[in-house]
Amino acid sequence: MLDKLLTWDRETFIYLNNLGIEQYDHFWSIATNITTWIPLYLLFVFLVSYQHTKKEIYYRIGTAILLLLFVLILTGVTKELIGRLRPSNNTEINTLIRIIKSSDGFSFFSGHASFAFALTTIVVLFVKDKFKWIWAFYVWPIFLALSRIYVGVHYPIDILTGAFVGFVSANIFYGLYVKFIAPGLMLDHHE
Repeated sequence: MLDKLLTWDRETFIYLNNLGIEQYDHFWSIATNITTWIPLYLLFVFLVSYQHTKKEIYYRIGTAILLLLFVLILTGVTKELIGRLRPSNNTEINTLIRIIKSSDGFSFFSGHASFAFALTTIVVLFVKDKFKWIWAFYVWPIFLALSRIYVGVHYPIDILTGAFVGFVSANIFYGLYVKFIAPGLMLDHHE
């Protein structure tokens, strides 16, 4: 079963990666960079802060920062424990694929996917009642995650697992915020 899954993963990666078009390589190498998206992060801070007290803003942003640190640490530890080579570093397939960006380290699971899905999910959960269209921001983590296949550094299972970890982690952190932090903030409003 695991062999079949890994074979599917490798074959799907090779197929998707080879759909790339050379004229778009520069675009995708910029798009896959986390720092490219700083304006989006600033927009997220604005949306999470909109019409809230300073104390609420600090706790929301603090929760998001702790979430991202948790996800990054979990990603790093998992990569070291699993030790799966990136497609670009795998000598069995790296002559069959387009490598736009080389990367050291291991592949499973995608830190870009876990980071982007965690950040988007916590923002969506914080502001879903104020901004009904906020769900549209999920286009970004999907786009960012797919860019990792395009540039040759992650398999589909790396992406799907990273997205799952980010989404679930954000829901857990949001649940902790609602249970332990939000009630104290509500008490402050009534005093």
